[in-house]
Amino acid sequence: MDTSSPNELTNDDLSSVSRRRMLILLGLAGLLAISILVALFIGTLGPIGPAAQHRISYGDALKAIFSRSGEWETIFWDVRIPRVLLAGLVGAALACAGTAMQAVFRNPLADPFIIGVSSGAALGAATAGLIGLTAAVSVFLPPFFAFITALATVFAVYALGTVRGKVYADTLLLSGVAVAAFLGAIVSFLIYFVREQFHQLIFWLLGSLTLASWDMVLVVFIATVIGSLLIFLHGRDLNALLLGDETAHNLGVDPEFLRKLMLGVAALMTATAVAFTGIIGFVGLIVPHMMRLVFGADHRILVPASTLFGGVFLILCDAVARTVAAPTELPVGVITALCGGPFFIYLLRRSRLGGEQR
Repeated sequence: MDTSSPNELTNDDLSSVSRRRMLILLGLAGLLAISILVALFIGTLGPIGPAAQHRISYGDALKAIFSRSGEWETIFWDVRIPRVLLAGLVGAALACAGTAMQAVFRNPLADPFIIGVSSGAALGAATAGLIGLTAAVSVFLPPFFAFITALATVFAVYALGTVRGKVYADTLLLSGVAVAAFLGAIVSFLIYFVREQFHQLIFWLLGSLTLASWDMVLVVFIATVIGSLLIFLHGRDLNALLLGDETAHNLGVDPEFLRKLMLGVAALMTATAVAFTGIIGFVGLIVPHMMRLVFGADHRILVPASTLFGGVFLILCDAVARTVAAPTELPVGVITALCGGPFFIYLLRRSRLGGEQR
């Protein structure tokens, strides 16, 4: 006969859950580290990939990475390492932002790209670049412009999708598509007047990590760490928000303040990523769904899991973009769109069928 008290059972259960969460996060962190190392080996010079005549050996690669010596040191520390790290940080930022948006809007289809936030950030960053406020002047100016326009975009979409205080999923998505199309038209208008920068700007808008530098890594790192930490600390509040505004309020959560805070943080993370890498879509849609299917909907584990796996996902996508059409390179946004487009259609279809069955 079990003589354990209810409190003892509860403590045991909580301890078991904590251990499980720690193991999950350690496993994902290990997967991220492995992905970074493998991605560093992938390239047109090898050791993995369609190498040219002069292939880098594994020994030379490890020597260049860990000892910072050898003839290939510049290749790794000036090109590959900042690019792989930037891919991981951008993927983490977009996935974490998508997780927060899906909770705020109570809509599994919400995503910085679909809602139009990425387009708003792209407009701000493109404007900053075209008027000469590039990284040569200050590495913080493009993200600042992108943040302002992204923040305005996300609150505009939120206002358009809200009727009499209630957020409607269909109206929200249509509003996001409409706003994204409008902002895309403005960017196209800007492209028309800067024809000499046409090809570079188009490649950037498709999502590219070719211009990665250590300055960019530092700025995105700061925004990603601060943003993901703020969202993680409000994981319990996001769980309450999913139960409805009235229930959340009864649990001590201010729904309106939480929405504004989470949208502002998500806009900051998205804007910083887009400012340096262009529009990389669907990361914030695919990754949270995958993690939710595996680990459940508790944001105390979902947020860090999505953040870590978002880094893994974009690192692998960028590795494919660098090698699949070698010696040329595809924009990484093309790879994520090829993954995300069908996934979005599937989710939209499943959501519609679920609504009809109810």
